[in-house]
Amino acid sequence: MKTIKSILIAATLICASAVSTMSAQQAAPAQQHQFKVAIGDSVMIKTECQQYCTGERPSTWVWDKVHTVRQLGTKRFADGVLLMNIYSWMCEECLINVNGHAQESAEKAAVEQAADKQAAIDAGLVKPDPVKPAEPVKEEVVEQPKEEEIVPEEPAIVATDTVKHEPAKGDSIQSEQKFKNNYDRFTIGVRGGASSLLHKAEKGNWTCGFDALLDLQYAHYWAKDGRPVDLGIITGIAVGYQQSGLKTVVDDAYTQSTEVGPVDYTIKADEVKETDRNIQLEVPVMFSLIHDNGLFFNVGPKFMIPVFTPYNQAISNNKNTIVDAYFPDEKVHVMNDAVTGVLGDDQYKLSGTDNGVQFNINVMLTAEIGYEWILKNGNSLGLGAYANYSVFNTFKNGATTSDDLVTLTTPPSTASVAKFNVNAATKSYADKLGFFDAGLKLAYHFNFPKKLKQVAPEEIVP
Repeated sequence: MKTIKSILIAATLICASAVSTMSAQQAAPAQQHQFKVAIGDSVMIKTECQQYCTGERPSTWVWDKVHTVRQLGTKRFADGVLLMNIYSWMCEECLINVNGHAQESAEKAAVEQAADKQAAIDAGLVKPDPVKPAEPVKEEVVEQPKEEEIVPEEPAIVATDTVKHEPAKGDSIQSEQKFKNNYDRFTIGVRGGASSLLHKAEKGNWTCGFDALLDLQYAHYWAKDGRPVDLGIITGIAVGYQQSGLKTVVDDAYTQSTEVGPVDYTIKADEVKETDRNIQLEVPVMFSLIHDNGLFFNVGPKFMIPVFTPYNQAISNNKNTIVDAYFPDEKVHVMNDAVTGVLGDDQYKLSGTDNGVQFNINVMLTAEIGYEWILKNGNSLGLGAYANYSVFNTFKNGATTSDDLVTLTTPPSTASVAKFNVNAATKSYADKLGFFDAGLKLAYHFNFPKKLKQVAPEEIVP
């Protein structure tokens, strides 16, 4: 009888245990990983953990901050924990539970307490609890939020070199947002476009040319928490080439006394075309604005230093008449004769390194505007337009601008040939020279420290 009673008691206990286990399994959420943290717990990231579940390396500031658990596990990261505010998945083994319920410690304490009680029963010091019919244990099922229900409530992380998070209202966890540090950058750029010396000449018109330059620049930027625009200053050096031209005609008339009496000279040319070139250095001192959305604007003075200024010139005359000498006493015209001066074949096309203009340091006002993209490596690529204009004319003519393009020296009494010289058109006709150029610029920026690419909440991969 006693044996039958013991068997009935054991069977009752086995049934109760089975019912309790089945109830717990039905109530527990279907998860592949048993988490030791809960939603709402405060956690910190271990310093030895160097990457998120997605593989990206965290910023250095995240290790020193307390984060709030937003979601536990996902299809892609079964043991991942979604941290509020930074919206990043981190493996649970990389987290330290600051004030949550440590399930492992609670289970260990319960096991130790049950073992102590059983030992006391076996020693006869404590009577066992009366056996009661087991009832299904009702456990409150805590539904985990579905992945599609996770709607980030925080603003996008701003593209800055270092980002922190502001304290969120109604959250007991102190988090910070939008904290930006100052940064430096080194730039390599190329630019090209239209250019001209803007000749101011009564006997000619300037023609537009082109320029091409290489820019090497250094900049420092000041960034401020909550301000979407970074302020900076830019300097550096640029080296390049530019050219422009001057077109004119020649129709000069003057009277000159000779040993045989007065002579009326007329010098004509259908077209004179001169091209002025310039190898130059530029030193900018510009102020810069960069918006978080990528737009930039640079403005300031620039000093242009001419290094080498070659030129060439071509004269054309379809009528083949350059010099006409009229002797009024004899009423005779003499054209292209040795006595009046003859233009040599080598004088129809001239070239040289000195066009008679004194090229001093030129002060220009420069402006640049465009857009830049943050690359994955933290550097930037910029594309924009530029323009430079002389604020005052520092290109001065070294001689008087009343000189004729073609000068004639009559033959002395001991000779029978006149001397015929051709001058540079810029020297003869341009009394003022300004400088202007405009075009496109492509630049690659090395940022120190690296800038972060803008990440919107909807881009987070669960």
